[in-house]
Amino acid sequence: MISLAEAQARLLALAPNAADRAEELTIAAAANRFSLTALLARRNQPEHDLSAMDGYAVSGSGPWRVIGESAAGSPFDGALHAGEAVRIFTGAIVPDGATCVVMQEDIARDGAMTSLSTPIPLTHGRHIRPKCGDFGTGETLIEAGDRMTAARIGLAIAGGHSRISVARPVRVAIISTGNELVPAGEPTAKGQIPASNGPMLAALLQGPGVDVTDCGIEADNLEATKAAIAAASEADLIITIGGASVGDHDLVRPALLALGADIDFWKVAMKPGKPLMAGRLGPAIVLGLPGNPVSAYVTAILFAKPVIATMAGDPAPLPHFHPMPLGTPLPANGNRTDHLRAQLVDGQVTPVGVNDSAALMALSNASHLIVRPAGAPALAAGESVDVLDLA
Repeated sequence: MISLAEAQARLLALAPNAADRAEELTIAAAANRFSLTALLARRNQPEHDLSAMDGYAVSGSGPWRVIGESAAGSPFDGALHAGEAVRIFTGAIVPDGATCVVMQEDIARDGAMTSLSTPIPLTHGRHIRPKCGDFGTGETLIEAGDRMTAARIGLAIAGGHSRISVARPVRVAIISTGNELVPAGEPTAKGQIPASNGPMLAALLQGPGVDVTDCGIEADNLEATKAAIAAASEADLIITIGGASVGDHDLVRPALLALGADIDFWKVAMKPGKPLMAGRLGPAIVLGLPGNPVSAYVTAILFAKPVIATMAGDPAPLPHFHPMPLGTPLPANGNRTDHLRAQLVDGQVTPVGVNDSAALMALSNASHLIVRPAGAPALAAGESVDVLDLA
């Protein structure tokens, strides 16, 4: 067995460079994708000094004679001199010579003349958004590897961009194996169970820049398993669920070897999820996950999601664990990294009552995973543990 950290590093090393999978999209179509290149501002924002308020742009200390108007898209054509003002609206260009903008609530107007209705300081630049106050031409707006959030979409467009380079969608094929599995909603005979893993992982892995296909169920038959894997070979990532252990009915590894796959590693020192396998079949990455649903779910979080993120251009693809106080004592851990399903209670994480790798109710009730490194000592309630948010 290899360590969890080594297994993750070896799997990510199998991923192709995201830059080699580039496609160009409109900015709007790239929502929540990762930019493959930096974007520099092609314009200033704003291009001119703009008013932050409705009111009057004034020059000097007043009173002022109103000589015109400046509205967004219809600027005042001229400059202000001492004792002059223009009616101005939010977003309008501030005329040259203006000292500041006075809000309309603070102005008394009598015909063409205005004066302060309340004593306020006429600070230079008050209520003016200065030219380049947000960014200037040539400034870096988006770094390579940044996720295109809604705010970054707005920023890129404001900076003069209409298109962006991102990695093409990651194609994921999920194959469930096992004679005991039947499709959702169908009657189960003795010894059979509904095939929940495929739809569960498809829901977990689907997202912007990811195309997931649930290829359904294959029986524990070597030729059928080979055919299903071969049929999915156009995918970037082939995920098999079940059949990756060493029993007589565990046929995923023999099927992959028969197809000419290169197995990089098999078996990881972790709980749940020890019988995990990864390698390559031609250009496709193959990830063999355990069949127990909790094991499949946890290993998908720790392996499938990171390798998908790597292919999508995420520079930090591994899940982020953070410390939280423990709500109950924990015994010392064994020789495998453990991941305990837990709930948040009064600001502390407490393991759910059942941590069996087949217990879907416990998984669905969990809000966090507690990670316990191999050989971790016993912990008392209140001590800090690393957790991953599931919700």
